[in-house]
Amino acid sequence: MFSAAAFSGLVEFSPSFSTRPQISHVMFDFDGTIAWLKHGWPDIMANLLLPYFATESDETLSTLRGEILALNGKPPIFQIRRCLEMAEQSKKKLPEPEQLLKEYASKLGEAIWERVAEIRQAKVSPESFLVHGTISLLNQLRARDLTLIILSGTEQKWVQEEAELLELKPYFGRHIYGSTSDLAASSKEAVVSRLLAEENISGEHLLSFGDGPVEIQVTKKVGGLAVGVASDEDVNGSGKMDPQKQTLLKDAGADVLIPDYRDGRALIESLFEK
Repeated sequence: MFSAAAFSGLVEFSPSFSTRPQISHVMFDFDGTIAWLKHGWPDIMANLLLPYFATESDETLSTLRGEILALNGKPPIFQIRRCLEMAEQSKKKLPEPEQLLKEYASKLGEAIWERVAEIRQAKVSPESFLVHGTISLLNQLRARDLTLIILSGTEQKWVQEEAELLELKPYFGRHIYGSTSDLAASSKEAVVSRLLAEENISGEHLLSFGDGPVEIQVTKKVGGLAVGVASDEDVNGSGKMDPQKQTLLKDAGADVLIPDYRDGRALIESLFEK
């Protein structure tokens, strides 16, 4: 029987939560769930879109951030299209979504390359750009001989490169999946369906971790157990849940909500033990 008292930090269990000792495969979203290289990305995107709205206020910025996070887990073009649809009522001339996507990728890329340079110059360790407690959690999961999987909405080649830079590839091996030009075939729902078939397992053997509603919904749809990681985009290891992520993940059906992996051992015991 799990006990929230065993956790030193924040945790929230859904009323319907029950343990899953039969879990054999563990799927992670990438950015914001284990990787912290792109931290702050929702605000970069929201600020880029803000000038196309009638009112450039903090309230509008917060609304934009919420809409962006609601589609967290999908490729960024989906979020940009959604926000531009919202901006149509402003009567301002709107750019093409693909143009804004390029601008967003450029701004985010500048931030990422600064962080990458710090790692390559050994100014910081790769682990400093992982969500707090990630390596300890991965080691504990690997000790249970579980198959670990990365499934991201980020472009495939970047997920592969960043996973190598952050020294994550030994944990995940060939099971690192990102988006491709075929958005339908590389969607999280499509990839999960293929994985279940290829690995010859049912959804009840799947555990997922994600900071966006998409991976939570996909996991719940196939009968898996979903942990929502409401990670702080500003301060890694703050132990605080991002309130917008927390609400979205809860509404998406997350079985457990956490801010990071500071309580990895207590979490694993809660998820797996009979």
